[in-house]
Amino acid sequence: MIDPCDIVILGAGPAGANASLSAARAGARVTLLDEQTQPGGQIWRAKSAAIIKAQPTPESDAGNTLRDCLANSAVTFVGDVRVWQIERTGDIWQVYTVADGQPGKIEAKALILATGAREYVQPIPGWTTPGVIGLAGATALLKHDMTPPGVATVVAGTGPLVFFTASEIRRLGGHVAAIVTPNTRRDWLSVMPAMLSRPDLVRRGLAWIANLTLARVPVLWGHAITRVEGARAVNGVVATKLDASGAPKGKKREIAADSVCLGNGLIPAVEAAQLAGADLRYHPELGGWVPGAMTDGSTKIKGLYICGDGAGIRGAAAAEIQGKLAGMVAANQLGFDLAPDFEALKSAHARAARFGLAMTALSLQKPGDQALTTPETILCRCESLSLARITAEIAKGAESINAIKSGTRAGMGACGGKFCHTAVARMMAASQGVDPADIPPPTARPPLRPVPASVFAEGFDYDDLPISKPAPL
Repeated sequence: MIDPCDIVILGAGPAGANASLSAARAGARVTLLDEQTQPGGQIWRAKSAAIIKAQPTPESDAGNTLRDCLANSAVTFVGDVRVWQIERTGDIWQVYTVADGQPGKIEAKALILATGAREYVQPIPGWTTPGVIGLAGATALLKHDMTPPGVATVVAGTGPLVFFTASEIRRLGGHVAAIVTPNTRRDWLSVMPAMLSRPDLVRRGLAWIANLTLARVPVLWGHAITRVEGARAVNGVVATKLDASGAPKGKKREIAADSVCLGNGLIPAVEAAQLAGADLRYHPELGGWVPGAMTDGSTKIKGLYICGDGAGIRGAAAAEIQGKLAGMVAANQLGFDLAPDFEALKSAHARAARFGLAMTALSLQKPGDQALTTPETILCRCESLSLARITAEIAKGAESINAIKSGTRAGMGACGGKFCHTAVARMMAASQGVDPADIPPPTARPPLRPVPASVFAEGFDYDDLPISKPAPL
């Protein structure tokens, strides 16, 4: 068992890492856990150890600074570890882990969840073809391995991530065949007032677009990929003009490519919060279902704090500040002094969140989105379940995600529904004519992540079984 501590934190991205630093500065004993080997999260992901020299970027600089701060702090960082269960006995939290195939447990007086987000991809014909990668997955590849996803890539999706990804692909020597985005220029103009709260990021975004324009990379505004071509590998896409509802109604365009990056925004990762007992509320402007948490991360449950994108998509800057607040208030509730800049940070969080919420608004669901998914399109990749199969289950009377999961195994694969449940829920809401808020997420159950069966056996070894000699014939 990992040594007991005052505060255990799940997730070492901008929110979790800064929460750990704030709590440790106050005097609390802090243990920080993450699935990655190094802190930084998705946005400040560390480069591969095989890359000795690389041109620095704002993300790599911020990540290196954070990792240096953690290395010189009293925080105990444990990387390459998976959390699969969370329990509470009295006032003590128990977090169950697995690392190198070995089970572990850590106990703490307070639990801070900084589990981040995952990306949402609207299922389209061919989206499971080898060569298709999520936008967030592409950024991980670009940041960690500094490798483009293919020779000629179509980058498609909503928000600023398409322009960042396309710009990075070109910087690292790849070719961008086209950028395809459902957003229109008018969409971007509508969020510009909020974006101006971060002029530094606006300038950086304009630099990406200028670079892509000078390189004559085609940008298809108000379009979406409606089909990925290729049986065993990507060889192109079909992009279609969208109407005002987001449905594909206009002219089609074929684009040759051997890789595709797809992404339609981020969704808070709330499964750990559900296991911890947090209530969920539906806020589309925050990415969908979010746990009830205050600006400082505090919840209705004693000793439980939730911060960062896992509490609602507000951007990296807001996540960093909310993490600091959560660390401060968690330590304070355990008897340590509250940092003097607590109130100032709360005001700074509101300013930072304004920009992040504007970016999230560019990925809000539109009524016509569901028209991009045909009956034959796979919704659940792990179990190879099509939209038609899910629709048939609804026709039989399934009225919830749990019922569909029970009847079809949707969400019972290795990902645990993290890549399909949102798509299934949105399809259910559209087909039944109800608000997505009326389709709650499935019940969270352990394990949160796939773990070896030996973890549950507590050291059981088949070699210890008494095996009788073969019976005589």
